[in-house]
Order: sequence, then C-alpha cells, then structure tokens
Amino acid sequence: MKTVKSALIAIALTAVSFAGFAQSITATGSTIDDAESHIAQQAQKAGATYKITESYSGNQVHMTATLHK
Repeated sequence: MKTVKSALIAIALTAVSFAGFAQSITATGSTIDDAESHIAQQAQKAGATYKITESYSGNQVHMTATLHK
C-alpha cells in the first residue's frame, strides 16, 4: 500500500512540474512566416523554446504555440 501511495505522489509531483514549465502563447500575422516570427520573438523574450500546436488561416493567420523552458 505504501508503494502504491508513493508512486501516486511521484506521478502527481512530476505532472505538476511539467505543467509549471509549459505556457501557451498565440500570435496573428498576415502570413505563416509573420505569425511564426511573432511566436519566436515571444519565446526569445521568455528564454524558452517553442512548439507550434495550432495554426489557422483565414483573412489572417492565427497561430498557437507552447513554450518550454
């Protein structure tokens, strides 16, 4: 029982630590390159890397990314 309880605590603490580092950001631009440039600038200001998670193109490009430190 103690082993199961310890394992659950370890998993919970790991999940909390990963959640603390990830941050979602968004940007819009007239082109994909323009929107990604805005994402890259935000990531650089935060001192983090980024991964684009969503992009939508209509009249403008809307992009969402997750920052990772």
